[in-house]
Amino acid sequence: MVKKQLIMEKALELFAKQGFEATSIKQITDYCGISKGAFYLSFKSKDELILTLIDYFMIQIISDIDYIVKNTNTNDNLLYGFYYTIFHTFQKHSDFAKILIKEQSHTLNEELIGKMHSYDQLIESLILSMIERLYGDVVREIKYDLMYCVKSFMSIYSKLLLFQDTPLDLKQLSMSLVEKTMILAKHTTISFLSGELIQIMKQPSHDRFTKEQIIELMEQKITEMEDSIEKESLILLKQHVLESNLNPAIVKGLLENIRHHPHCKWIAYLLRNH
Repeated sequence: MVKKQLIMEKALELFAKQGFEATSIKQITDYCGISKGAFYLSFKSKDELILTLIDYFMIQIISDIDYIVKNTNTNDNLLYGFYYTIFHTFQKHSDFAKILIKEQSHTLNEELIGKMHSYDQLIESLILSMIERLYGDVVREIKYDLMYCVKSFMSIYSKLLLFQDTPLDLKQLSMSLVEKTMILAKHTTISFLSGELIQIMKQPSHDRFTKEQIIELMEQKITEMEDSIEKESLILLKQHVLESNLNPAIVKGLLENIRHHPHCKWIAYLLRNH
């Protein structure tokens, strides 16, 4: 196991038991069986480790949602696929999801708050594009209100899913929320949120990647990965970003090759939006 990955996995176990603040670097290194020097070769500080874990978790969610929204061919399945993907990802990464929900409520770490706000804006953008695709002009006046309703469903039911010992049926939950969302879309007539108000509320996002930044990230991941079809696909995609030498069908196939790999999900998301 790569040392950086070992530190992340072991630290996550400690954070789940004790929280971010109560867990020291010494506890993490002792639990991993490594020296502090080895820790600092992978992470400059505990805060950097926490932010790396947040990046990893949020990348799983956003890249999966992005794929569903942009690759579901029929509108009939889109909303169900969206909700099911959200809750399945939360369930799959439940340990860290629980920590993040608890820590967010009382953190004063400005970098963490800013990072979560940037990811929140990405999620809002995906929800809005899904709503516009599904309902078009029918919801033109209330689309921002509907977006916040969908976000509220995600938040409330994720907490129910994570903090209840009783197993919940994700299919039934997703179908239930599809019905609720459709009722709101069809019958809501009074809007509160306007496009102008949304723009005022927004903060600048720090996750706008340039072509050069994407290439740099791809090179870093290529160096870290072992030989595999995902690595070969990433090399070809990097060449395409530089030269535009592949046709769309091949690019789509290469993106499909990498989108499930934990090192490549964010790159697949960035390339789909490049």
